[in-house]
Amino acid sequence: MHWHSKPLPEADKIKALQLAIGVSFEIASLLVQRGIDDYESAKNFFRPELKDLHDPFLMLGMTAAVNRIKTAIDKHEKIMVYGDYDVDGTTSVSLVYSYLFKQLPDVIYYIPDRYDEGYGISIKGIDKAKEQNVSLIIALDCGIKAVDQVAYAKSLMIDFIICDHHLPGDQLPEAIAVLDPKQPACSYPYKELCGCGIGFKLLQALEKEKGKPVESLLPYIDLVAMAIAADIVPITGENRILIFYGLIQINENPRIGILSFINTLKKKLTVSDLVFVIAPRINGAGRIKHGSFAVELLLTEEEDQALARGRAIELINSERRELDKKITQQALDQIKQNEEETCFSSVVFQPDWHKGVIGIVASRLIEVYYRPTVVFAASGDCLAGSVRSVKGVDVYEVLEACKEHIIQFGGHMYAAGLTIKPEALSSFKKAFESEVERIITPDQRIPSIQYDLEISLDKITPKFFKTISQMRPFGPRNMQPVFLTKNCKDNGKTSVVGNDQSHLRLDIKDASEKNIFGIGFGMANHISKIKSQKPFDLIYTIEENEFRGLVSLQLKVKDLRV
Repeated sequence: MHWHSKPLPEADKIKALQLAIGVSFEIASLLVQRGIDDYESAKNFFRPELKDLHDPFLMLGMTAAVNRIKTAIDKHEKIMVYGDYDVDGTTSVSLVYSYLFKQLPDVIYYIPDRYDEGYGISIKGIDKAKEQNVSLIIALDCGIKAVDQVAYAKSLMIDFIICDHHLPGDQLPEAIAVLDPKQPACSYPYKELCGCGIGFKLLQALEKEKGKPVESLLPYIDLVAMAIAADIVPITGENRILIFYGLIQINENPRIGILSFINTLKKKLTVSDLVFVIAPRINGAGRIKHGSFAVELLLTEEEDQALARGRAIELINSERRELDKKITQQALDQIKQNEEETCFSSVVFQPDWHKGVIGIVASRLIEVYYRPTVVFAASGDCLAGSVRSVKGVDVYEVLEACKEHIIQFGGHMYAAGLTIKPEALSSFKKAFESEVERIITPDQRIPSIQYDLEISLDKITPKFFKTISQMRPFGPRNMQPVFLTKNCKDNGKTSVVGNDQSHLRLDIKDASEKNIFGIGFGMANHISKIKSQKPFDLIYTIEENEFRGLVSLQLKVKDLRV
């Protein structure tokens, strides 16, 4: 890996923050790097408060949305809550549906089928609404570009309220209200909410209209935390407040549907657990079966039902993992067989691959072959592809350059989807490789890692770790701090560990003579060089390790150089 340091902030700013809040130079540096440079911003960062959430009525369209929902409740209209099949969509639907159901029993929800209907608002979903005598659809985590679909619904006398967080197109749908802070005319102060976050702001507005405080929504805030974590949105501003209180809710009063997943962890949940334990199970339903499985689980209030649905989701997730593992290995074999054809990209296809896991597989392939990757699966008479990229390479632009071989595509810089005709696979593969070769730089072909600060090991104290822990929840724009320490040496007890002896258990010290242990997963190949007493450099995070009731600090090594 390439190692890069984050720019060190101006010394004057670091010193001023040190004096203002009484922390070490290292902690002040970490905070200023994150844009926290005075007492007030530090207070808001370390002690998030619900009262600091913005007034929901600052969001363009909120008044119209609230008035339309109030009318629907007063007149006992039937409402459909419509959402996407991923974590953000299914938590959004669970959030708004469960809130409205307490006031209007005649409310239904709808999740489109990933394969039959695809992403976003479908004509099939609107027809279902008409069949059920629905007069208002509240769309969550989708709809900002559904101009034709909303027009079709309007022709059927069905109104729409759209709650989305994606970038709008040139034309907005003719909905009763469009709630999206990213629309040009919206002056809402925070632009980074996920779809479930927009849904929460709608509920906050409905509660405010009744004279109730935002605290009345705490039983629902766990759903928002799951969505924020899974959708990889910045953990800043309102997202930080929402996920902070959402994690408290999950840990202190978890909803019965996810209790079985939580119990297996036997510890307080973190953002990482939401991303790697809860989210894959909720996502797996939409990938392998149907997103409604996830909504049913999240809405469950009966223990027996929760256990049965939890087991079903667990089985779906096991199937997803097996498919992921099998297809990844088949794809790796393909790449190896065709090494002479492609050097700058990977494009693979097999007719029997499951469309629901090709995005995951593309990400796995990049972990082995660090280059822009497309994984195709059969989809009706066409091939559906999932694209993932490496740092600095815009695959959306690459696809734009290859569009003569593509039926349709969409996405953004690092992830995209496309559809091609089977006979276009060979020509697309050549065009994709050629365009990636044209734009990629030598540096972009090697993985890189960025660290926050260089420190000596004697800086790692319980007080230092406690302060870093108070910077949680970690996530985009507030990642767990990463450190560099140079000229470390084996202290005598470094060894290889693990069932397959592939991991490195480090016992080291540096020039400060501080001794500390660390773990380097998959780094056993470094053992002989470390035992030779040659000095080496480490990039790592700091974590607590509990062994036989004793808690100590250890390094979680991310990379090592002798």
